[in-house]
Amino acid sequence: MSGTYKDIGVSSEGHVGVVEIQRPPHNFFDNALINQIADAFEAFDRDINIRSYVLCAQGKSFCAGADFQNRPNTGSAAESGKHLYKEATRLFRSKKPSIAAVQGPAIGGGLGLAVMPDFRVACPEARFSANFTRLGFHPGFSLTFTLPRLVGQQRANLMFYTGRRLSGEQAYEWGLADVLVAQADVRKAAMDLAKEIAEGAPLAVQSTRETMRRGYADAAEVATERELVEQDWNRKTEDFKEGVKSYAEKRVGNFKGR
Repeated sequence: MSGTYKDIGVSSEGHVGVVEIQRPPHNFFDNALINQIADAFEAFDRDINIRSYVLCAQGKSFCAGADFQNRPNTGSAAESGKHLYKEATRLFRSKKPSIAAVQGPAIGGGLGLAVMPDFRVACPEARFSANFTRLGFHPGFSLTFTLPRLVGQQRANLMFYTGRRLSGEQAYEWGLADVLVAQADVRKAAMDLAKEIAEGAPLAVQSTRETMRRGYADAAEVATERELVEQDWNRKTEDFKEGVKSYAEKRVGNFKGR
């Protein structure tokens, strides 16, 4: 299977589908990118030949989140967020096992994209950060639901409150990454895991996954609704403006609490 998209490459190898994000070097996301990934996942779900799929990326970063500095001034930010998370919810409703091949930083919403699949293959050079509060912003992309499920409530709180970056090794120790390999081997290891899953009886694998993730997509959607409310008023604060400015200038934000 293959397809033509603006910002992703879609291909298959045997029973494994591959979606490659192609916005190097940092693969910033927006509504259009998430929509394309969701379209590709849904196409894989309809293809009886595809039994699992891999999400990977070109360039230095897996996904560095949203590009606040170069975001187009079209429509309200709140409406844009609603549309983006509506597309993200489609990802959580995918029907087949997926693996994220995280070869570099997965930051902010990019972390949300990385934890959406069932498994993550990472390397020591990978970085995982929920840096929202460093931007004067509330976490999004359903991370307030998905991240605690992987690392536990306390470690999720630590990541949210500090915005610190975890190395690939620490992510593996915390259970955020499932496989740790050399950077050059990340994509191959992800493909190997996807192929191993694809060796199982597909209907049995899918029904087992449905049982194991029962209520998952609905809970992710509820979390997103709460996140959007908080992000809407955070976006109007002076701290958010300072957070975006300080991030662009690569310095610690001078926040005032207003």
